[in-house]
Amino acid sequence: MKKVLVLILAIGAFGFSQSQLQNDISNIEKKVIEWRRYFHQNPELSNREYKTAEKIAEHLRDLGLEVETGIAKTGVVGILKGENPGKVVALRADIDALPVTERNNLPFKSEVVTEFLGTKTGVMHACGHDTHIAILMGVAEVMSKHKDKINGTIKFIFQPAEEGPPPGEEGGARLMVKEGVLENPKVDAIFGLHINSETPVGIIRYKTGGIMASVERFVINVKGKQTHGSQPWSGVDPILISAKIIDGLQTIISREAKLTNEAAVITVGKITAGTRFNIIPESAEMIGTVRTLDPQMRSLIERRMTEMVTTLAKAYGGEAEITFQNNAAITYNDPDLVEKMLPSLQKVAGEENVQLTKATTGGEDFSFFQEVVPGFYFFLGGMASGTQESYPHHTPDFYIDESGLILGVESFVRLTMDYLNN
Repeated sequence: MKKVLVLILAIGAFGFSQSQLQNDISNIEKKVIEWRRYFHQNPELSNREYKTAEKIAEHLRDLGLEVETGIAKTGVVGILKGENPGKVVALRADIDALPVTERNNLPFKSEVVTEFLGTKTGVMHACGHDTHIAILMGVAEVMSKHKDKINGTIKFIFQPAEEGPPPGEEGGARLMVKEGVLENPKVDAIFGLHINSETPVGIIRYKTGGIMASVERFVINVKGKQTHGSQPWSGVDPILISAKIIDGLQTIISREAKLTNEAAVITVGKITAGTRFNIIPESAEMIGTVRTLDPQMRSLIERRMTEMVTTLAKAYGGEAEITFQNNAAITYNDPDLVEKMLPSLQKVAGEENVQLTKATTGGEDFSFFQEVVPGFYFFLGGMASGTQESYPHHTPDFYIDESGLILGVESFVRLTMDYLNN
């Protein structure tokens, strides 16, 4: 009886020995790091990830997966069918880089230079998407060796343009959903992760419900009356009106939004007006973002912004209008899915290393997948042990400790197999 019990414990949920699984994962670590360094050294901007997509597709084909390319312009999907029937689980990695000039002194530092919106700039994986690609390629290789143990199907989704498509283009998760990436076969659940430069290696952070904010881009156009700068009384100053609007918008956050429920942010990031110092211009434009973690709060803020913009402009003799563009929904972790799968992460990282986190006002278009199917999105530690200072995402000094990548591989493998086989 003892021998039978030992065998059952050794086989576990995966249907094969834990040592076999661990060997497969350990053996892939070197490749994962090599892939990560390749993508880091060869970054490509949103909707322009041509060589990135080619390398991903070639790897998936070599593994014997069914491969689809050109989804949402440069996206790649690999389909691995298990030998036994079951559900369909999707795993997602984003693949685009940012218009940031790298300052890190690495042997695989990005030296890529391009033009972005008329400005010469470097290109850098300053948000860790290079690690996401490498992790998911590693998961695909591990899982491809065990099709006979898979009850169902795995979709490996390599998504372009998470950082947002160029102006005038569609892209990202929204376009992938629109083009049917969650169909044929229909996905039952989706998992995603994000490396984090300010979370220590070995730590996984998660939250049930809203973990990242919805992202709205807004544009405010203010119309005044042009006049000489020496006689403002003969015109209507759109710059003054803009200043009053900016000041007024912040009172929505400080006096109207119930911040004890969830956080919210209104930021004006760009103002354009005027041509020279002694002319009050005819118009001004402001561009900014709204971040919310609650749908009702989002509706309130948008309604009050619209009312305030038009009313304040009129009060100072001008006119103004505001338009909104939704760039990401709330990244919402399905409570039932989190409850079911949290033990899987705890088995991999250790219960003490899987930590509940507060929501962040950053945004993630993984949320568009979660609007269609239940999803679970979590943060993976990428900060080296003993680090005194870490650098935020989207900065020239952003740095990831590669020793954290293998936990990402193991987490995805465990989540996938537990979901499909239990």
